[in-house]
Order: sequence, then C-alpha cells, then structure tokens
Amino acid sequence: MVSPGGVAVVSAFAKLTLSLRITGVRSDGFHLLDAEMVTLDLADTLSIGEGDGLEISGAFAVDAGEDNLVRRALAAVGRVARVQLEKRIPPGGGLGGGSADAAAILRWAGVGVGGGVGGAELELAAGLGADVPFCLVGGRARVLGIGEIVEPLPCAAGEPYTLLTPPLAVSTVAAYRAWDAMGGPTADGPNDLEPAALAVAPSLASWRDRLGDAAGVTPVLAGSGSTWWVPGAFPDVPGAVVARSVCPDGPGAAESMRPGGPGSMGAVRAGDRGVAQQRR
Repeated sequence: MVSPGGVAVVSAFAKLTLSLRITGVRSDGFHLLDAEMVTLDLADTLSIGEGDGLEISGAFAVDAGEDNLVRRALAAVGRVARVQLEKRIPPGGGLGGGSADAAAILRWAGVGVGGGVGGAELELAAGLGADVPFCLVGGRARVLGIGEIVEPLPCAAGEPYTLLTPPLAVSTVAAYRAWDAMGGPTADGPNDLEPAALAVAPSLASWRDRLGDAAGVTPVLAGSGSTWWVPGAFPDVPGAVVARSVCPDGPGAAESMRPGGPGSMGAVRAGDRGVAQQRR
C-alpha cells in the first residue's frame, strides 16, 4: 500500500515453526532441517519512503545498526530508502521478526512480485538468513536443507495459535551448539531443538508449564525459542497473544503475497552459491 506522500506501507508477517527435525549436519557445520512453517497475522509494519535511514519504534527495541536485516536487505537489492519500522514481533522469540522485515523489503523492491519466487529469488533471500526464503514465500510450507528449499503446502487462513513469549531471548547459535553437545537428540515432541533450548535457558520450562496448564495442551517451542505455542485460541492466558494463519490468497494477506506474488510458486530451491543462513 502506498500512502499520500509516496510512502509505501508494507506488512512483515511473523512465521511459526510447527515442526522441526534436524536431519544432519553439513561438513561446514550448518544443520540440515526438515520443518513445517506457517505465516501468522502478527506483523511488523514498515513505512518506506525517499531518503536514507532506519527508525525503529513500537513494542520492542532492536538494534538499528548495519547488521539489522532491513539494512542488509536494502543493500542486497541495491536500494536506498528511509524506513520507519514499527516492531510488534518480539525479537529473540523464534518468530522470525528480522527475517520477516527483510522479506518485506525484498517484496517492496519487487523481488518475486509478478513472476513468482524462483531459485534466484530464494538464493537472494537465503543469503540474508535461513528463515527469509520462507518469509518471502509465505503461507504454509515444508522447509528443507538449510532453509533454501521451500515446498508450499495447502494453507487454511484464520487458524488460531496461542503464543506465549517469555521476557528472554534464546540464541539460535547457542541452541544449535547445545544440540550438538547433547549428541543430537530427537525430541519427544515435534521440535528437535526443544531439549537444547531448555538446556540453554532452563527458565523456559516454567513458561511452558504456565501455558500448558492454562490451555490443557502440551506447548511446543517455536524454533529455538523463546516462544511457546499451542493450537487454538486461549485469549485468557496472561501475557499470551492469539495469532492466526495467513495465506497468500487469503484474508489478511499483503497485496504482494497474493496470486502472482511470492505465494505463486511450485517447490523451488536456491542455488548453492552465496547461501549463509544459520548463524553460528
């Protein structure tokens, strides 16, 4: 959407990792994944206009320096803009906030819009981070490799998920290192990183139990955490947020996610060159 004055307003939708299996480790140390992800209507908002700079406001503070994924995405597409970023996705919660912001910049710059997302577009996205390819595609998908292979799945808009994000962040790097040190455990639930994240941040357990006791359902950790989630809407859980699934052609989708945009694609993968995603 373009507002008066030529400012483009773009939504950056969070992602939720519904399942995560670690299937191996490459010789360069990157972990191979088999995950299922879905886009949520919890979103940051980017207002993009003429000029140069990044201003951040909203519920969460993040670093606006050169390592911010908004700046890196602009550099990747060779564009300069003044961006006002309103943060609603909690950082360090495993919901892909930074990756969603980067994907929003790519969509604004025209990456994948009109012609769909192919290997070149996913390679560009994967060079920014492991979750950026999925965030660029959106909807629901199986994600393989180190994030560069995205296989769209049937998507139902409006499915509710209750999220509880503790006031702490879990380092993705630390979680994967802990998983390695523990001998590569397979979790009893759908997320293989859950035991490692609990080893890194034992206080996560109390937040899991808080949500589980209130919902009567066993919570699942979102990626490396720190967010716990359960299917269904439980708005009375203190501190929890109810978010709903978003599909490229469904209600609540950004215009650039609709047919002809990043959601219109078959299974694709990025090339091997220039892919650097899981941060170690």
